[in-house]
Amino acid sequence: MAPIKFGVGQSVLRKEDDALIRGKGRYTDDHAPQPAMHALVLRSPHAHAKFTIDVARARGMPGVGAILTADDVKDLGGLPCLFNFEVDPFTGPPYAILAHGVVRHVGDAVAFVVADTVDQARDAIEAIEVVWTPLPAAIGVVHAVKKDAPQVWPGHPGNLLFDVPIGDKKATEAAFAKAHAVAEISVVNPRVITNFMETRAAVCEYDTRRDHLTLTVGSQGSHRLREVIGGMVLKIPLEKIRVICPDVGGGFGTKLFPYREYALIAVAARKLRKTIKWTADRSDHFIGDAQGRDNVTTARMALAEDGKFLAMDVDLISDMGAYLSTFGPYIPHGGAGMLPGLYDIQTFHCRVRTVFTNTVPVDAYRGAGRPEAAYVLERLVDAAARKLGMTPDAIRRKNFITPRAMPYKTVTGKVYDSGDFSAHMKRAMEIANWKEFPKRAKAARKQGLVRGIGLATYVEICGTMGEETANVRLDPNGDVSILIGTQSSGQGHQTAYAQLVAEQFGLAPERVHIFQGDTDQIATGLGTGGSASIPTGGVSVQRATRALGTNLREIAAEALETSAADLEISDGTVRIAGTDRSISFADLARRPGVDPSKLNASATFTAADGTYPNGTHLAEVEIDPATGIVKILNYIIVDDFGVTLNPLLLAGQVHGGAMQGIGQALMEQAVYDPKDGQMVTGTFMDYALPRAADGPPFVFETHNVPCKTNPLGVKGAGEAGAIGSCPAVVNAIIDGLWREYKIDHIDMPATAERVWIAIREHQRRHSL
Repeated sequence: MAPIKFGVGQSVLRKEDDALIRGKGRYTDDHAPQPAMHALVLRSPHAHAKFTIDVARARGMPGVGAILTADDVKDLGGLPCLFNFEVDPFTGPPYAILAHGVVRHVGDAVAFVVADTVDQARDAIEAIEVVWTPLPAAIGVVHAVKKDAPQVWPGHPGNLLFDVPIGDKKATEAAFAKAHAVAEISVVNPRVITNFMETRAAVCEYDTRRDHLTLTVGSQGSHRLREVIGGMVLKIPLEKIRVICPDVGGGFGTKLFPYREYALIAVAARKLRKTIKWTADRSDHFIGDAQGRDNVTTARMALAEDGKFLAMDVDLISDMGAYLSTFGPYIPHGGAGMLPGLYDIQTFHCRVRTVFTNTVPVDAYRGAGRPEAAYVLERLVDAAARKLGMTPDAIRRKNFITPRAMPYKTVTGKVYDSGDFSAHMKRAMEIANWKEFPKRAKAARKQGLVRGIGLATYVEICGTMGEETANVRLDPNGDVSILIGTQSSGQGHQTAYAQLVAEQFGLAPERVHIFQGDTDQIATGLGTGGSASIPTGGVSVQRATRALGTNLREIAAEALETSAADLEISDGTVRIAGTDRSISFADLARRPGVDPSKLNASATFTAADGTYPNGTHLAEVEIDPATGIVKILNYIIVDDFGVTLNPLLLAGQVHGGAMQGIGQALMEQAVYDPKDGQMVTGTFMDYALPRAADGPPFVFETHNVPCKTNPLGVKGAGEAGAIGSCPAVVNAIIDGLWREYKIDHIDMPATAERVWIAIREHQRRHSL
């Protein structure tokens, strides 16, 4: 029996943190093979322009090794979009490794400069002669879909990639025609910039003897990068490129994708037969990395007199930016499938349009379409409650899918296997002392302040990335090593996987070693995304550990001259149950004549169905009408994650995700100038990120109902905090504004300026 302190369900401290807090983490920029040349990217200062380029003078400058332009990489494949429809597939525009003749967003890559030093590369970039002919730019989807809007791509009239329906439009129209009332909202989900702590970086080493590349890069998965950059872009055999992902300082989806620099650095390394290093600065990140969200949505709910939802109709327009990033078109379309949420909505229709603009490409950002869906839905549900004069909790309770309805197939085809949605909402309200809120609001009003309280429920789908294989082996010293293709970027895989081993072998976490992020060591891997590492990779680790345990019992049975059925494993020892006769893991590993294949085991798992974490977020805010400043006083989260592997890691994931959502709700927004497409918020002087002082004191609990479709019972948790937080905070703000001023709408981010203006506009109208 495994020691309880190390097993599943225990708050084991993160084993990886000791090295990180001592400065011993090894990130891509720490990888400094010598000698190495350094690279920089020349980026477009225009959102849309024709150009000619002359690099002759720059190529002759001191220290310059190479300058790549579009002509030098014309034989490479472009960056691929890995999503399309099986029926009526769309045709996306090319995403060339360097722009040729036309740039389509500020930051578009024009040239790649390699020199002995970064300063020399920067001097060469400044010496490159580019003649720009600016063109009109399409900025923002509302403008881009207008008839007279500038065209981003000539092959996509109206700047449209696709316009597709989901659901039954005719049945939805019929339901609305019979409705007692209709609630309607139009909301903007603003564009955000990931701003992970570690900017992207890459180091490429070239082995001339083997004609072999080694690419070290901070990514969310080494194998997909190898397949895309090596196979699809460079068009070389995969055995000719090794991808290594060391420590990664945050990813949030944005580091999952292949980027131009990874191909360019490989081309330059082969051309010069030298090691080359590239590290993005923060400005590169703002205009060179995929961005997130950016939807404009109108949604309506058909209502019965008693508050029952009869039908839902949604018109969703999503900004793709100038090019199609890896999964960009999937994000709005996949997210739309989650629009019914936790409610029993039988009739549904959604129109999904994806639109090109002259901006940085948009792709998955923590939650990848599910936060956008939850935000629309939960804002609409509160609007429906106001329309009928119901309380927010009452209308939700009226429409929740009940536990006895499980498994429940939604109108969009998702199958929820488990959950008790009223229960976690009820618990959140109890913790928040919801019933006493009117007293708190009255007391605040006496001080000239406005209080609001809001809640949001959510459900997401995760664990659907595909097949993941884990190899678990016994080391000569009796420790255990795990080789797996997931990739930690701060989640705590080293600790979580060690707990799964401890559950069966009783080994302390420091005796379990995790190897990820190396395509030479690990044959296959999905990387990390979609909250899939534990729901998929965790199952593989558990099963491989169990298989290794069977092997070790067989070896020990021979050594102890007993039956394998009489043996138990604990504390890294195989023991005859009820006796003191045992053999250590180290002795098993060194036992003469042991078959080496018996000292490791592999298991592969892929989920037939996704997992569906769900929960309730509840926020209580205080608004100062004189300044518009919003302060979050209380924040409650009650989640259903099926089974909790490590409560400490789980709380960290939820707190972090919730803070990202709070940041988007109150302050974060990527702003482009509507005329010339310049990024107005291109530095931290203008782009606001939440600080610790902006965060509330979180109260977090779980109300777990084990997942019936996952062998571990888990439901995935990495993105959940970012899904419930935006609507909870904005619903709380609107609750206060509605109660005091009858203001029923404000868009994210609800900055102090926006809140102040909304209040002043109300007062102005009522003073006329």
